[in-house]
Amino acid sequence: MHSDQRPQIMGILNVTPDSFSDGGHYADPESALVHAMQMIDEGADIIDVGGESTRPGSASVSDKEQMHRVLGVIRELRRRIPADVPISIDTTSSAVAEAALDAGANWINDTSAGLDSRGMLPLAAERGVPIVLMHRQGMPASMQDNPNYQDAVAEVRAFLLERVNAALAAGVLEHLILIDPGIGFGKLKEHNLALLAGLTDLANLGMPLLLGTSRKRFMGSICGETRPERLAPATCATTALGVMAGVRVFRVHDVAANRQAADVAWAILNVR
Repeated sequence: MHSDQRPQIMGILNVTPDSFSDGGHYADPESALVHAMQMIDEGADIIDVGGESTRPGSASVSDKEQMHRVLGVIRELRRRIPADVPISIDTTSSAVAEAALDAGANWINDTSAGLDSRGMLPLAAERGVPIVLMHRQGMPASMQDNPNYQDAVAEVRAFLLERVNAALAAGVLEHLILIDPGIGFGKLKEHNLALLAGLTDLANLGMPLLLGTSRKRFMGSICGETRPERLAPATCATTALGVMAGVRVFRVHDVAANRQAADVAWAILNVR
């Protein structure tokens, strides 16, 4: 696959006390802003701001608390960063997404693919913004208890296609829909590996594919590493693989390393 646009890096900005890898690191607005600026300097194309952890075992956070965490950061980010750097709101709540868009966000990243909040797809359609639709089996609090698939790639592909059709039916324009296989969201190691091996099948759906493997536990189990912050090299391996399979956006914590991995793989892919 040849492409005229290099893969994009989405830098993760969790303004939460309990995210699995960086919970509490950027919970105050100024540290969040400094980190976002650093990620842009390192090559991030998009900043993804989340006020609710979706790690396995996490509890849901009220709309009011999510808004309290993210809106001030989004407003100030929009004021400080270049206008051509989109800000994404990572939420399953249409109320939070709407408030974030009003504050200056430009994308919606919904880990429930519009299923948790009936207003999400109509909101994306009304505002004309990109929306990421992700596959998730179960809810975050219990999704890792007993995930089960007969054929992970086929089932995730079918789910994503169904949610794309739901978004189109709600009025979302096709070129504004991205899909995400939801690595680690209700999936065991073997399911995650099968999905990574089957990325080309998902990319062939025709929607831009987003991949989020950053620092995830299944890679640590392969590498014998229990500290998420030390899994940047493992993440880079999946980024290079993803570029070769047609992934367009990579959601990562370690921007500089993954920017390099993506750019080298992309250059190889586009040798004429």
